[in-house]
Amino acid sequence: MGGKAVATGKDRQKQLAREHYERQMQRRIEREQKAKRTAIIGSTVGVVIVVGGIVAAVALLGGNDTGTEAAASPSASASPADTAQASASTGPKPYDAKTGTCDYVKDTSGGTVKDVGMPPAKVKTEPATKTMTFKTNQGDIVVELNNAKAPCTTNSLEFLAEKNYYDGSKCHRLGGDQFPMLQCGDPTAKADGKNETDGQGGPGYVMAEENLEGAQYKRGVMAMAKTSAPGSTGSQFFLVYGDIGLTPDYTPVGTITKGLDILDKVNKAGNIPSAMGDGTGAPKQTVEIKDVTIAGKS
Repeated sequence: MGGKAVATGKDRQKQLAREHYERQMQRRIEREQKAKRTAIIGSTVGVVIVVGGIVAAVALLGGNDTGTEAAASPSASASPADTAQASASTGPKPYDAKTGTCDYVKDTSGGTVKDVGMPPAKVKTEPATKTMTFKTNQGDIVVELNNAKAPCTTNSLEFLAEKNYYDGSKCHRLGGDQFPMLQCGDPTAKADGKNETDGQGGPGYVMAEENLEGAQYKRGVMAMAKTSAPGSTGSQFFLVYGDIGLTPDYTPVGTITKGLDILDKVNKAGNIPSAMGDGTGAPKQTVEIKDVTIAGKS
């Protein structure tokens, strides 16, 4: 006989079980997406980059914004990856050598913003290098910025330094020996191992990545954290005290000429493992940026 089947109690149990499973998977996806956003270099972030997993977890090593990472995981790409901030087609344009201008655009990713305005679009590639000094509670860290090859990034850093953007901020992510970098540049980070939004802060604008051809992230490199999306570089950066096998997606903006011993000391003290379980976390020995100056202005 034909007719419509009537759901049995067992059928109902299967349906409820399936719905429960689907809800669990959805929550898991949301957690993973959140983890990627707060990663470094990745976005923290990531992180970039992160800040994904590891620098997924700059934001490093991602991001700023909703997750700047320095790299995605200690072993893989950097990823710092997460919610799209800007795509290659609609995101900020690279440096225009003909007009000598940079393209800084509003960051729409939704991260915490410390708004100090927008850098001037007109820049100069001379002098070829500039000296950036981070005065920290652990001592001075000095970086020679490559203004010739990363003029928009250098200009942004100079602008943020003049606005005292970094003053009082704490480096929020240490990768240990497996992912040897210290990620900084989120002005809202508490760097206490408890704040889930560390790595999500930025200046409210993003720019295109620069100087990527043949980029390597070896001991002594300072690079910018970002998310997985092109054109998502903001204010977060990572300082490399070992060698990291990241893909060439993060702007190598300079070379550390003083202070690697500080990074080694901070690394030796260890970190407070994050909930992401990627081996990165807030450094146990706090690194607070007191002041930033850049010499060699054009």
